[in-house]
Amino acid sequence: MTSAQIHPVTLIGGGPGAWDLITVRGMRALQEAEVILADHLGPTAQLDKLCDISSKELIDVSKLPYKKSISQEKINELLIEHARAGRKVARLKGGDPFVFGRGFEEVQALAEASIPATVIPGVTSAISVPAAVGIPVTQRGIVHGFTVVSGHLPPGHEKSLVDWAALARSGATLAVIMGVKNAPAIASALIDASLSPSTPCAVIQEGTLSTERAYRCTLGTLAQTMAEHEISAPAVYIIGEVAGL
Repeated sequence: MTSAQIHPVTLIGGGPGAWDLITVRGMRALQEAEVILADHLGPTAQLDKLCDISSKELIDVSKLPYKKSISQEKINELLIEHARAGRKVARLKGGDPFVFGRGFEEVQALAEASIPATVIPGVTSAISVPAAVGIPVTQRGIVHGFTVVSGHLPPGHEKSLVDWAALARSGATLAVIMGVKNAPAIASALIDASLSPSTPCAVIQEGTLSTERAYRCTLGTLAQTMAEHEISAPAVYIIGEVAGL
């Protein structure tokens, strides 16, 4: 018996949420796939607009924050299992696979199993979601840089790799993703590090979707604004002068 032909596993960035913000290359990869391992974010809920899902095996590998979810190790095992069976496997992620998407961990796991992988970049929510509500992360004469930062760990956490004090001094726009729960602590840390409480901010929940909600505030009122409007993930908040444009 001959072994099954192994096709490269394709990691696809699904974009910020709206189904038609995936790339054309990403859509074509979904159409060619036989198995799709999909996250909760991105265009998963509207896959039927991108491909014929009746002809594919769809596996939900959602990793919802602070909720029971499938482990990364199990996802890696599923990718390897289906690829070794000779099936065309697509791994659909929200945003971009390499922007806090753990995509490179999956590439590494596949490489260790001698399975090739290709990566199709996606539009990251950190930039596209503010753009969708009219906020540029850079603007000539106002700011010459931006930083995309994960807020999944609070300032001062022993495993945090973020220097919040340095970010407060940087003068750059801050785009925070995965930071709803820790927004009060993040705002406090930035203010303690000399960033003015009057710094403009914007909070966008479920950006680019029909359920999108956006609110303007300041760094000093960020936590209160999010609490009053019951902001929940997925959400992006922008800290910097561009949020006041």
